[in-house]
Amino acid sequence: MPSCCPSLIKMRILFVAPSYYPRIGGVEYVVKSVATRLVKRGHEVTVLCGDPDGREPVKEVLEGVEVIRWPTIAPGNAYHVPRERGRFWNLLEGLAKKFDVAHVHSAHAVVSVESGLRLKRVSPGIGLVFTLHYHGTGHTLLRRVFWGLYWRRKVAELVRLADAVHAVSPHEAELVKAHYPWAREKLVVIPNGVDEDLAQREWVGEGSDYMMYAGRIEKYKRLELAVEAAKRLGLRLLIVGRGPHEGPLRRYATKSYPGGVEFMPPLPRGDYVDRLTGARYAINPSEREAFGLFIAEALVIGVPSIVSANAAKALGAETNELPALEGLDELVLVERAEVRLWPDTVAELEELYESVAHGMTHD
Repeated sequence: MPSCCPSLIKMRILFVAPSYYPRIGGVEYVVKSVATRLVKRGHEVTVLCGDPDGREPVKEVLEGVEVIRWPTIAPGNAYHVPRERGRFWNLLEGLAKKFDVAHVHSAHAVVSVESGLRLKRVSPGIGLVFTLHYHGTGHTLLRRVFWGLYWRRKVAELVRLADAVHAVSPHEAELVKAHYPWAREKLVVIPNGVDEDLAQREWVGEGSDYMMYAGRIEKYKRLELAVEAAKRLGLRLLIVGRGPHEGPLRRYATKSYPGGVEFMPPLPRGDYVDRLTGARYAINPSEREAFGLFIAEALVIGVPSIVSANAAKALGAETNELPALEGLDELVLVERAEVRLWPDTVAELEELYESVAHGMTHD
């Protein structure tokens, strides 16, 4: 089905996510990118999401998408446990009978996994797609213990119940198959996209004096390596974003590369793209990205990108070495990769939804 054309089959689609726009994050960006485009293609779309700042449920409509925000407990932007569980289950039981398809995002959020389990039990006929955004474990000692002793079994249960398990890269798919072998027969790889406007931009940072990271500041992102890379290359490092590891990272940068690192809050879209097109390099040293959207956006523009070997594998990218980074924990240079735009991704997801809604196997 051409990605430019409205769907001939109209579906009622429910997304479940840890949180949603205007909160900033990779999962939030993915869900919004898909949901708003599905509305334009004629579908009825609702997003049920957690709201760490809320005290009461809130309903609103954003860009044609109905959004239901439920108060959650999310210390350190983790867990995302729904408050008032009894009321929440009642809401889910009502929603389960209204939708053809539910697409649950994030194996690492309680609100998502428990919602998926409840939806499928209340309404076995609902087509359920599960995108894990999978890291394989938690990112702190407490989260790893919680994952190993309890949560991985919950995720496994939802993997069993789902009609389709969606991975956003071949690298993530291999990790999912290694941990949940029974998912193999219903595992579908559909990479995320990037916004169409980026394909019209050109890299202008060849002589630039800075490199750039944008995204959440988390310990697992290994941004200390970005500081060291900038120092070795003699470039300023611009870090755009917020997150729980910002304090320790600021202290590290002050000690290791005084005056060489600038922190900025999330930027308006136009300012962000301008900064990115003007960077000498984009960098994300994380080894646990299922699909690095920031790097994908950089590569569509043409910005050379420094990433971990795992991230390069997730993007299916060819790599080169930068001599200045030799020995810096397997960081590699990527200058091009096959990155798709959102309309193509959404059209493929739409076909997947149609197949699970009608009980068919997706080719």
